Amino acid sequence: MTEEYPISLNESEDVAYEAMPAWGGLWTEEKLEAFAKYVKAYLTILNKYRDRFNWELIYFDGFAGSGSRGENDDIEENHPSLFDDSEIEISEHEYNVYVGAAERVLKLDIRGFDYYYFNEKDLQSRKALEEKLLPYKKEEARYVFRSNDANEELRKLSAALFENKKYKALVLLDPFGMQLDWESISSLKGCSADIWILVPTGVIITRLLDKQGKLMLSDKLQKFFGMNIEEIKQFFYETKIENTLFGEELTFNKLPNTVQRIAELYVSRLKQIFNYVTEKPLVLNNTRGVPIFHFVFASNNDNAVKIANHIVGNKNKKQ
Repeated sequence: MTEEYPISLNESEDVAYEAMPAWGGLWTEEKLEAFAKYVKAYLTILNKYRDRFNWELIYFDGFAGSGSRGENDDIEENHPSLFDDSEIEISEHEYNVYVGAAERVLKLDIRGFDYYYFNEKDLQSRKALEEKLLPYKKEEARYVFRSNDANEELRKLSAALFENKKYKALVLLDPFGMQLDWESISSLKGCSADIWILVPTGVIITRLLDKQGKLMLSDKLQKFFGMNIEEIKQFFYETKIENTLFGEELTFNKLPNTVQRIAELYVSRLKQIFNYVTEKPLVLNNTRGVPIFHFVFASNNDNAVKIANHIVGNKNKKQ
């Protein structure tokens, strides 16, 4: 059973928040503003109790990036093949301004974390991030930069949290695609960790769920949801038995509102790991107003999710 920390919604409402300079706007800005607001509320409240209970706070970013992305940067290899639908797309400009939250977290004018873990698989990007964050480093904190698979690093984090109960972690997992395996998310079950996850509901997953039930990259879908292929089909498709010249044949009809159903499924899966999850995640739209990501929060603390719901609810209302 995880140790509760006395974080409350009323306390979070008293936290002053000033938006950082824009990094390109659009959906990336919505995500970063929501996350930065939560980080500041989280630190403001836990700072009141960390010394009393001898807590040590960990910030973990599994897909930290380089801290910036230029107009000429390479697009991920799955971008051309999976983002070619005019109704479900993200512009190259939107992709190019996609950045991690590292700089925003370090720039917050508040007592920060004891440990900062930045993982970026691409070595060149990781080195660029280290250089970019140099001006914001504080002597009292420890900074760790790694270039490993995020799933592996996440399992290492969960092991550390189980081994030492004084650690409290805030985790950001915002891959551009489906790099996260459900097994690594599950490793956090029972840990004292708050987690934000960017789920590619409208840009990748929905494209893999074809209309006839012939799922593309079915192994990837199974690892992502932690479900077998029949369970996935049952959730997203209606099955019928039709009589044909060759006898009875099982057919699949894709259920409507696929993007919303993906978000609902991911939330329900997270509820099997964490006690509390945002029922209505932050919806991130492309320039056409079409949902492309859902930003989901989960925690083992009920008041923490109240704060996240408060932040997400306000932003969803503005859309």
